[in-house]
Amino acid sequence: MHGAFARINTARSRGRPAPPIEPIPGRDHPRPVTATEETPSGVSRSQVGRIAAGFAVAGVLLAVIAAGVGVDEVRGALATASPGWLLAACCSMCLCLCLWTRSWQVILGVTGVDESYRTLLVTYAAATFANYVTPMGQAGGEPFIAYVLSRETEASYEESLASVVTADLLNLIASIGMALLSLGVLVWRSELPTALAPIAGGLVVAAASVLAVATVAIRFRTTVERSLTKLVAPIGRLVPKLTVDGVRERLGELRAAFDRLAADPRALGRAFAFSVLGWTLFVLPLFLAGRALGLAVDPVVVSFAVSASMLAGYVPSPGGLGSIEVALTALLVALVGLSSANAYAVALLYRLTTYWFAVVVGGLAALAVVRRQ
Repeated sequence: MHGAFARINTARSRGRPAPPIEPIPGRDHPRPVTATEETPSGVSRSQVGRIAAGFAVAGVLLAVIAAGVGVDEVRGALATASPGWLLAACCSMCLCLCLWTRSWQVILGVTGVDESYRTLLVTYAAATFANYVTPMGQAGGEPFIAYVLSRETEASYEESLASVVTADLLNLIASIGMALLSLGVLVWRSELPTALAPIAGGLVVAAASVLAVATVAIRFRTTVERSLTKLVAPIGRLVPKLTVDGVRERLGELRAAFDRLAADPRALGRAFAFSVLGWTLFVLPLFLAGRALGLAVDPVVVSFAVSASMLAGYVPSPGGLGSIEVALTALLVALVGLSSANAYAVALLYRLTTYWFAVVVGGLAALAVVRRQ
């Protein structure tokens, strides 16, 4: 979100003056001067256009898939869905957000930020909404979430970013761990089709990549910081407000926040436990979606399918819309033997009770955040 990201580097930290505000002629309220016209929520109009385009493209993709597997068959399967199971799936997603917020609160507590759970829950839901509706939000929404958190709480931007990155890393470790565990069970049962070998390999590569990046970032953090400051130098000549000293200071504060987190492994353990429980409740709606259609899906398959399909979420569409549905459908057909229509119906119901439910709840939370500001 260009308007929001443009203000990230000037977001207020503790003890620092707020960014300069200039009044706009003919208006009663001031706002930071930006190069891009913005909506009242701080989102540029061009970004709104890209979000709308992303949803439109994803909608066309979903319609094409439905036509390919049979619109009448999919409609017939969805018509038999039991509302009770779908309600249970929505409740599971709601509890998932609550647990991930609790993990966030534990991590923030380590950095010295004591914020009420109620405030954090609204902020987390609003940030999730922004992450889910923004193209590529799945792959790089942490800076914006940290910006929202720093505006809504007493945390500085650096503390917010450190907590968000840590929470996301714990969630990623939990998801990859469950995926590898379920993959191991499927291999042990000899129930993993040969066609899914590339996906299994992708999960292993993802796990190795996370471990490698974390190791490099920890062991060679001084070198990483120096490299970043060197990269900033030529950019600073084009952007006067971006200085090497300023970036070096922010990196130092960010490193200090990470050091405080690393110094309390017990708190990180509690946060990780909440992440694992939250991920379990994020996976559960796929099982419940199957039950809503009278289909029994093995919990091990459910765990593997959801975790593996998340790899498809790192595409330039809002919340992986379209790509995740395709991945889930293919996995359910290959692992469970469902018909394409039934598998697609289960995937749609799963996304309805997770993605779309979170978008609605998060959208309401975002409105509350905008009103507070």
